[in-house]
Amino acid sequence: MKKLMMTLAMCCGFTAVMAQTYEVPVSEQHEKMQTGKYQPNWKSLETHQTPEWFRNAKFGIWAHWGPQCVEGSGDWMARGMYIERSDQYKYHVKHYGHPSEFGFKDILPLFKAEKWDPEALVERYKRCGAQYFFVLGNHHDNYDLWDSQYQEWNSKNIGPKKDILEGWARAAKKAGLPLGISFHADHAWTWYETAQRYDVDGPKAGVYYDGKLTKEDGKGKWWEGLDPQKLYQQNHPMSDRSWDNGRIHRQWGWENGACPPSQEFVTNFYDRTLDAINRYNPDLIYFDVTVLPFYPISDCGLKIATHLYNKNPRAIVFGKILSEDQKKALTWDVERGAPNAIIAEPWQTCNCIGDWHYNTNTYKHGYRTAQNMVKQLVDIVSKNGNLLLNIPLRADGTYDEKAAQFLDELEAWMTPNGESIFGTRPWVKFGEGPVAEKKIAINAQGFNEGQYNGMDYRDIRFNQTKKYLYATAMGWPADGKLVIKSLAKGNPDFRKAISSVYLLGYGKLKAKQTAEGLIVTLPKPCNTIAPVLRIRK
Repeated sequence: MKKLMMTLAMCCGFTAVMAQTYEVPVSEQHEKMQTGKYQPNWKSLETHQTPEWFRNAKFGIWAHWGPQCVEGSGDWMARGMYIERSDQYKYHVKHYGHPSEFGFKDILPLFKAEKWDPEALVERYKRCGAQYFFVLGNHHDNYDLWDSQYQEWNSKNIGPKKDILEGWARAAKKAGLPLGISFHADHAWTWYETAQRYDVDGPKAGVYYDGKLTKEDGKGKWWEGLDPQKLYQQNHPMSDRSWDNGRIHRQWGWENGACPPSQEFVTNFYDRTLDAINRYNPDLIYFDVTVLPFYPISDCGLKIATHLYNKNPRAIVFGKILSEDQKKALTWDVERGAPNAIIAEPWQTCNCIGDWHYNTNTYKHGYRTAQNMVKQLVDIVSKNGNLLLNIPLRADGTYDEKAAQFLDELEAWMTPNGESIFGTRPWVKFGEGPVAEKKIAINAQGFNEGQYNGMDYRDIRFNQTKKYLYATAMGWPADGKLVIKSLAKGNPDFRKAISSVYLLGYGKLKAKQTAEGLIVTLPKPCNTIAPVLRIRK
């Protein structure tokens, strides 16, 4: 008996050592985490595998769209409008008023979505090759784009008077596309701290912005009965050096003096996220965070991931800046960039042809071209990744004519060449050429896409199916002569002799293997972006 008691004591002690404690544990008082195969810890979540459907999909389109599109001043405008002397502040003051009198809460009713046609949009994206579709659930502005039972500042109550997520979900289901939802509101706590400020200069110097308003302040106003603190969440001290506008990036993981969030705030985000998951049944969820929401100070994100995996075993949860072990539990997301190597676990790049939220200046100066983004897609797929691409929408729910042209050009390339993307896997090497041979580092979440600009016909990317090897040149050689060094005669990675290749969108071509490489004479360009060669294995 004594030996048994000692064994039990040791086991209990081991369990106590292994159990993770959190500074701000989430409460399940309102929303219960679904139990099942997975538990809210890394060891358990590592057993979840990224499903094959996602590995086959390769390409998704994102409608990163909400009330921050109203002013057309770009991403993070609901923070920037409270930063004195910033372009977003100047634009807001000129067109809407001073942020002490007309804050972001007052922008929300102007978000009407009056021309929004979700079915037509999703169908258009599908024609361009999208194999899954993502939407914004909430952004750092803390406004929910559905009939949220835990956030009164939502699209059903204010603005469009519509359940935006319901419309998107219905359209995705009709199109047969898996649905993804992104949630960003966990950072409203620190992100909105600029709303606690005041002007340092000018006639309004010392007059506080509207970030500290309370429900009682709404008497006689359009927002009477609503609590601004449920939107701004600024009933707390500012983070260390909060007036340093770049400081937030060094506090993104709740470190370096970030003001710790309250359990009420953390639990509210958890409740809202589970509410959306349970209503709209997404196959993918995305967090704009380091690892998971509120990690490592809270178990909130781990419980959300566990809930989704138990509810939908084919589901995916994305995280940024992950360790190698965390990449086994979550699917790694790289923002605006890519690693320059084949990654063993499936991963994703998220990118945009302009700003994440609609920006009229970006529109004027031009979006990223279809040529640029297709090359990025091909490069990413060659490294075992997917591309999630945002097409900016105006506040009324429509894209502009430049985005329309981008979609037309994307569809024109994807229609004959999509077979080289969908359902493929990396070859023994991802590519060859000047960019393939460069050392390209990831910058925090990513942000290295500029290193991939300027790829030309010398840069070739490979991927494969069981039957074919695909070789895509990142441009058309002026003399029509394409040399693929990796397929030289006697190459141990491709022992089969090659006498002909098939140019997608055109037909068969003659090819000759030499010690220099596989030499292919191309016809006049049959598309405006990149030739894709299909080679039988």
